[in-house]
Amino acid sequence: MMQIGEVAAQSGLSLRTVRYYEEVGLVVPSGRTDGGFRLYTEGDLARLLVVKLMKPLNFTLEEMRELLETQDRLRDPELEAAERERLRERLASYVERAGDRCAVLRARLEAAEAFVRNLRADAASKSGDLGAITR
Repeated sequence: MMQIGEVAAQSGLSLRTVRYYEEVGLVVPSGRTDGGFRLYTEGDLARLLVVKLMKPLNFTLEEMRELLETQDRLRDPELEAAERERLRERLASYVERAGDRCAVLRARLEAAEAFVRNLRADAASKSGDLGAITR
């Protein structure tokens, strides 16, 4: 079991962010010390990392919650086959949405990199022609 500071350090999230994700019900500590300090398991840390990876892809808190619940339920060895198939389809939809969102981010990054190349070229040119940036 880990205390919140260790979980924050390992996840790269702030203490405030870890507490917020607890407040909204995404990652609840698995226990508490006698003094009331939060205690997290490796599984809790893994959930935080999933949330951290979903954030830059602009998934909503509700989408994050749904994905985490889907993953949790798929781990149930007694889950009925029909329900397992339904959950796998839901998971596949998240794979597709994440892929689509990565493609959008890739396109934005390419545009940003082109902008930086133009700025560098302009900075390196002797004329300092700022019009080259907008061409």
